Amino acid sequence: MIQTASMVLRSGTKLLTASIGDGAARDARILMAHILDISPSRLPIALSRMLTPQQVAQFEHTIHCRAAHTPISHITGKRAFWKYDFCVTPDVLDPRPETETLIELALQGPEPATILDLGTGSGCILLSLLSELPQAMGIGVDISEAALKIASENVDGLDLTDRATLQISDWFSEVNGQFDLIVSNPPYITEAEMLELEPAVCNHEPHLALTTGGDGLSAYRNLAKDLKNYLTPGGRAFFEIGKDQGQKVYDIFANTGIGPVVIHPDLGGHPRIVSVNV
Repeated sequence: MIQTASMVLRSGTKLLTASIGDGAARDARILMAHILDISPSRLPIALSRMLTPQQVAQFEHTIHCRAAHTPISHITGKRAFWKYDFCVTPDVLDPRPETETLIELALQGPEPATILDLGTGSGCILLSLLSELPQAMGIGVDISEAALKIASENVDGLDLTDRATLQISDWFSEVNGQFDLIVSNPPYITEAEMLELEPAVCNHEPHLALTTGGDGLSAYRNLAKDLKNYLTPGGRAFFEIGKDQGQKVYDIFANTGIGPVVIHPDLGGHPRIVSVNV
């Protein structure tokens, strides 16, 4: 039977609603746009399009994946962040809108010549910054080779191979030199919070990028211990934090005596970034 995109979308939305409830209609539209290889904003004018049997099968497969709580980004293979679409897989943390607060803050103040991104994952933070700072050079490090492979694809996709370098490192362990700007979105979810995460996160994103166990603060303790050795005079550092961790992370960095420490809120008013200036 010949089916239009509208007909197939309607049945897919119904199935998805039964599985995930709120957000099903939005997700189904995104998946249909993905199958049609168009922007979701252009979907309304494409709903009368006749779908091939292959497209119908592809769409139904994506709906079943989403119904099983697979993140949209893992189905489409990309996630929008800042001004770009980044390649993502289960090997990297899904970029979140809240992390854009870090980008906004890092772009304020003196323009850095050198940037270090610790735990770079998909590379979304480093590459977004480099795209806004055409004179800067950057290094992204991660303990995961699989994550660096995805970051490399994003470096190529944004044509930043001449300014972005990737390497294996457990935080600062393999890093040499000093940097004007250091950024990181480290794992900060507590062991108790991991038990409460929605399936789309807990079952599909790398636990290495989500938590270090315990109180979720061990990454900050490691970063604070060595930070002063890797910042240039006048350098700045920005770290994403959990919404209830502001004072605790503030104290970790303030107790090193490295310099002024400030807690910054996100657009929702929740503590989201801790900055350190030398």
